[in-house]
Amino acid sequence: MAPPSGPDVAIVGAGAAGIAAARACLARGLSCLVLEAMDRVGGRAFTESARLGAPFDHGASWLHQADDNPLVPLARAMGLRLVDSDAVRVRHVFIGARRATPEEIEALDAARARFDAAVAARAALGPPDVPLAEAVPRGGFWDATVAHRQGPVISAAQLEEISLLDYVATDLAPPNLLPEAGLGALLRRLAEGLPIRTGLPVGRIRWGGTAIALETPHGTLAARACIVTVSTGVLAAGAIAFDPPLPGALRDAVAGMPLGLLTKVAFRAAGEDRLDLPPFASLWRHVASPDEAAMTFHAWPFGRDHLIGFVGGRAAWDLARAGAAAAEAFARDELARLFGAARIARALRTPAAVVTDWGTNPWTRGAYSHALPGHAGARAVLAEAALAGGRLRFAGEACHVRLAGTVAGAWESGQAAAQAVAAALGAPPEPAR
Repeated sequence: MAPPSGPDVAIVGAGAAGIAAARACLARGLSCLVLEAMDRVGGRAFTESARLGAPFDHGASWLHQADDNPLVPLARAMGLRLVDSDAVRVRHVFIGARRATPEEIEALDAARARFDAAVAARAALGPPDVPLAEAVPRGGFWDATVAHRQGPVISAAQLEEISLLDYVATDLAPPNLLPEAGLGALLRRLAEGLPIRTGLPVGRIRWGGTAIALETPHGTLAARACIVTVSTGVLAAGAIAFDPPLPGALRDAVAGMPLGLLTKVAFRAAGEDRLDLPPFASLWRHVASPDEAAMTFHAWPFGRDHLIGFVGGRAAWDLARAGAAAAEAFARDELARLFGAARIARALRTPAAVVTDWGTNPWTRGAYSHALPGHAGARAVLAEAALAGGRLRFAGEACHVRLAGTVAGAWESGQAAAQAVAAALGAPPEPAR
């Protein structure tokens, strides 16, 4: 079926930014239509229950910086249970196959404090923007472990690929809340009733005329304005052509914010053995280099029989190219380091792993953005770009200069883009609530 023509605003992508933009457009009295390439809403926040028997977030899981996260009050208004992940998490740290002593964990915490202080001190010097790798402490027993966690695990990229100034500007503060029903499930609820067409990718956007035309496999949609919320990975790959081409500064901004990759490998317990770990346990291991291929794990969230591994950065991209079986084998090997191969073989179902596919998904092409060294200003360039007289805007987690990489950042950027488009179209102010 051909898409209908004539909405005030066409929105490309039904992730958090697209859902927020649609809600904001409707609140301003603007008609809109959201075009989503995938067969579902939520973008990189996707909850499903079939494969693990309970909600599992393939992508985004946490409501970060919850005290000023706009999705927290929305979730609470729906009656969804939110758990403070930092308050319930029990950390288990391994050195080889043994658990670290309390004194060793205290030394690890001190190393994390030194990392934060060194990074903040270097950033305070201001430009030039340098790689994060140039600012971090080295040589201490725990320094590589902390750097690995803050680079590949948290930022989904290697330290040398990360802008120091952007890293500091987008560093997140607790609390971090876990929705028991899943973060993707929350977005599905927020998308209910919105005019969304799934399975309808946009291949070209013609924005040189009085109307903006979006070409799809099922016809062309004409709209007065357009908000593009796809990832920088999709934009950089040229999956959507722009006619005329985007300005050079905008293309440079997109290229300066590639997507990193964080892959999850989730297992179900085979029986009653929970590896002597309580619900919400987290597992770290000592690494010798920040670039070491290593995983961290979250065990038994909400008392479920799930054990979820996380691998990020270069190792995640290598495993994505190798395939899901290779990622599962790597995760089992990582767990065998800590608990022994025989116990892991007994404790976890075979085969039962769920391996996320963000690195190979053509509609995402990664997990979330990081600014390359020298590109700390790229987020503002993309967020503030106003083409076609302000009728063509961009939104998404990469467009948020404070909450980048988060669903909250995507949500707020979608709202901001909708407000800007509404102003360009001369829409009346949003009614007071």
